[in-house]
Amino acid sequence: MSDSNNKTLDPNDLQDMVAANDTGGRNPYGFTKKLIVGVAILWSLFQIYYASPLPFVFQEALRSIGLGSINVVFDDTKARSIHLAFALFLAYLSYPAFKSSPIHKVPLIDWILALVAVFCASYYLFFYDSLITRFGAPNNQDIVVGIIGILLLLEATRRSLGFPLVIIATFFLLYNYFGQFFPSGWIVSHRTGSLSHIINQQWITTEGVFGVALGVSTKYVFLFVLFGALLDKAGAGNYFIKTAFAYLGHFRGGPAKAAVVASGLTGLISGSSIANVVTTGTFTIPMMKRVGFSAEKAGAVEVASSVNGQIMPPVMGAAAFLMIEYINMPYSQMITHAFLLPLFSY
Repeated sequence: MSDSNNKTLDPNDLQDMVAANDTGGRNPYGFTKKLIVGVAILWSLFQIYYASPLPFVFQEALRSIGLGSINVVFDDTKARSIHLAFALFLAYLSYPAFKSSPIHKVPLIDWILALVAVFCASYYLFFYDSLITRFGAPNNQDIVVGIIGILLLLEATRRSLGFPLVIIATFFLLYNYFGQFFPSGWIVSHRTGSLSHIINQQWITTEGVFGVALGVSTKYVFLFVLFGALLDKAGAGNYFIKTAFAYLGHFRGGPAKAAVVASGLTGLISGSSIANVVTTGTFTIPMMKRVGFSAEKAGAVEVASSVNGQIMPPVMGAAAFLMIEYINMPYSQMITHAFLLPLFSY
């Protein structure tokens, strides 16, 4: 890919750009690298196990041999806890705290934060029986773990997604408390806002962090992103690009037409608009410039088509899966309707 001064951007820089957004940007070596890869694989295997009928098959087998007391079936809340624990652990190991932080090793403080975050996310697993008995009445230990867990989750969000989402989340957390002081006639005022109530709602029950959004990520989003990543690594992305150029490259403005179609096809399997831009743009932008497009227009065509690719079923943004959960619509029916918007857009 070239800029307006015809300087070539190193392909390694492009890969670093994708890595910084999709895999954290940290590139450790030795044991740490193997651990991150191993945990990521273990997370994928757990998600496949949870989504398959295997837990019930194994549970029935254990029951038949007299080991029915061993539970290998995870309910939704336990699965969400494990899902979040994996995510937080990898976030602290993969994303440096600041631009000046080391990228080839994980500082001790990040190891500590990662382990504490795993404990807080898995709190439901460790104290399941006692949490059930005091449902709605958290004790001091629950409150402390909840506060630490929320702060660590906000920090992991800052590292991976930036400050804007953290600011929004913090605003609504503060509203949980200060909303009780608003005049009673205001539509946004509420009656309760004690620390105990906030932590119970946000961390202990399934109304906050462990609510619908995390449930959708656990049940749907991860599996579809994994599916898309496997297809891309198997060569599907390169196939889509070559197919688009084969059919459209010889037309007037063909590279731009091919860029649009290639980005749309890549969007079928890519859950990341950034990866879509880099994957297809490496080929399409230089070709568009070669036939007379300005650098700005070539970049605009590629970016617009790649961003739209993120709303292409079946691998879409998380919002689509939230829609399924809220409106209780079968996924097969939802993607039938969801295809219309990107098709009109393209």
